[in-house]
Amino acid sequence: MTLPNALKALIIDLDGVLFVDQEPVEGATEALVRLKTAGLNCRFATNTSTLSSEALHRKLLDMGLPVERHEILSAPAAVHRYLRERPGSSCCLLLAEDVRTDFKDIPQVELEQADFVVLGDIGDALTRGLLDAVFNRLMNGGQLLAVHKNRFWQTRTGLRMDIGGFVAALEYATGRAAQVMGKPSADFFRIALADLGADSSEVIMVGDDIDADIGGAQRLGIRGVLTRTGKFRQTYVDASKIHPAAIIASFRELPALLGLE
Repeated sequence: MTLPNALKALIIDLDGVLFVDQEPVEGATEALVRLKTAGLNCRFATNTSTLSSEALHRKLLDMGLPVERHEILSAPAAVHRYLRERPGSSCCLLLAEDVRTDFKDIPQVELEQADFVVLGDIGDALTRGLLDAVFNRLMNGGQLLAVHKNRFWQTRTGLRMDIGGFVAALEYATGRAAQVMGKPSADFFRIALADLGADSSEVIMVGDDIDADIGGAQRLGIRGVLTRTGKFRQTYVDASKIHPAAIIASFRELPALLGLE
């Protein structure tokens, strides 16, 4: 791997890279401590849309991962920032109850009156009837804000379909593109770079998703390191036109890759 001339910071995916479900990836805690000790600034970029900022931070601490709350950049937080910048607009939040607590300052209306429809992971509540209702609102002038557009994610029982398929279905049916807020959105990575105070040439993205993590980062000139954990599937990587700067077995190998061991 060709390293940046002056590596200053890391953007690190969470689920699938540092942990899977409730279990940290072996050696991830020690590796993260080593990277931070070396003076690398970190932002933890996640598309997770089922936990509030407080709950997500608590989950990381409970797993022993040394992550500060201000270091977490979530897709719902990007949605919140987007809505805050558009005062006077109405929105309907199709989000998990815990995540909705982060939006207490955002005016909300019923779906039929919403300027913006925010769609995140709401599990079995995302029914055919609800999709039809969202479709009709979009056809009548509403704008879809997708928290992310992930295809799938890894659980301890295997892969599960994510909300990206439903977002794509709404885009196909309406003929209108959703505003995607999380990875691989360029705006999401710009927020991360701004928070880090670094240029794209000074940052490395570490993730398990060849599309959302590595592809999204590369569009802004950020080098991507892919881990063989989480949702990583060799066949999927082989079929992709995206080529990571490096592939490592797991996050525990990152310090050695960067010459820090």
